[in-house]
Amino acid sequence: MTGNPVSRRDVMRGAVAIGAGMATGGASLAHASPALAAESSALAVAAPTIASCATWGAAAPRGTISSVTTNPNKILVHHTASANVTDYSQAAAYAHAREIQQWHFDFGWVDSGQHFTISRGGYVMEGRRGSLGKLNAGSGAIVGAHCPGQNSAAIGIENQGTYTSATPPAALYNKLVDMCAYICDQYGIAPTQIYGHRDFLATACPGDVLYARLPQLRTDVAAALNGTTPTWSTIVDNTSSGFAAGANWSVSSYSAERYGADYRYANPEEVSDLATYSATIPATGNYKIETWYPGIAGYNTSTPFIVYASGGSQVVRVDQSTGGGAWKSLGTFALTSGAKTVAAVSRWTTTTGYVVADAVRISRV
Repeated sequence: MTGNPVSRRDVMRGAVAIGAGMATGGASLAHASPALAAESSALAVAAPTIASCATWGAAAPRGTISSVTTNPNKILVHHTASANVTDYSQAAAYAHAREIQQWHFDFGWVDSGQHFTISRGGYVMEGRRGSLGKLNAGSGAIVGAHCPGQNSAAIGIENQGTYTSATPPAALYNKLVDMCAYICDQYGIAPTQIYGHRDFLATACPGDVLYARLPQLRTDVAAALNGTTPTWSTIVDNTSSGFAAGANWSVSSYSAERYGADYRYANPEEVSDLATYSATIPATGNYKIETWYPGIAGYNTSTPFIVYASGGSQVVRVDQSTGGGAWKSLGTFALTSGAKTVAAVSRWTTTTGYVVADAVRISRV
C-alpha cells in the first residue's frame, strides 16, 4: 500500500489500538489488558537511540541495496546465536555489529541481513544500510536478508546472544520493547504482528526461551503504544548488586524459565534467613512490585515474599510450583524515596519444596 505516509499512519492507528487489545492473550497476571486508544496522539512513542551504520563503523555495502515503497506489515525477532557475552559496553556492541556484517559478507550478501540489532547491553544499531532512514520517515523499507519470503514485508531485529535455554538480559529485552513499539508506531503495525523467525522458516531462531516470551513482548509493546509504560522501573536480579542472600541459598540454572543466567533456591525452614532485593526509589509514591521465578512442580506452593512498604511490612505468598517464566504481580505498595530493601523472599514456611529467589521488578504507578 502506498500513498501519503502521514495519512496512512493516522488511518492505521486504529488497527494498532485493536491489536493492542488482542495482544493480551497468554500474558502474565502482571499485565492488565490495555484500553483501546481513542486518540492517535495517545499512541505516539519516543524514538529510541539507534546508532547508524556510520556511527558503529560499518563497511561499505558490497553491492546494490534494494528498497520498496510499500510499508512492512510485521516484525520478526531473531537471535544472533552468538556467545552470551558479559561485556555490555557500547564498544562491544559496535564491534559485534561489525562482526555480524562480516559474517554476512562471507555469506555473499551485500550487507548485514537484518534491519536492526540490539546488543546484550541494550544498544540498538542499524543493520542494513538505509533501514534507519526509512523507519524514521515511516515510509517504505529496505529489503533485508533475514528470512526468505519476508525480507520486504518484515522488519528483522537481531538480538545478540543465544536464547535456547538462557533468558535475555533485562537491558536487551527492555530495548526490544522500545524498538518494537517505535516500529509499530511508525508503520502502523499492530503488536499482534510481532513474530519469531521460526514462524516463517524451519529454524531454532530466536531460541526457545526468547520465542516463549513473544506473547509477553506483544503485551508490553501494546502497553507502550497505549501510553501505559511506567515512568520509572527497575529490575533486581539475583545477580544484581542490590541482591543479597546467605550461604544456605544455593545457585541453580536448572530451569529455562529462570530470569537471567541462574536463580537462588533454599530449603524451607522456620528460621530468619532472607534473600533480599534493594533499590533506590526515586520518589515517595505507589509502586507495583512483581516477581519472576521458574515454576516447577515440587517447588514451594506458599513461598513468603515480604514487601517493606511505608506503612509496614506485608507478606504475599506465591505458589512457585506453577506459572513461572513471566512477571507475576505481588501488588501495588506505598514506598518512600531513597536507597532501601524493598522486598525479600523468606525460608519461613511450613510447606515443603524449595523456595526460590530469582528477580523482582519495581515500577512506579
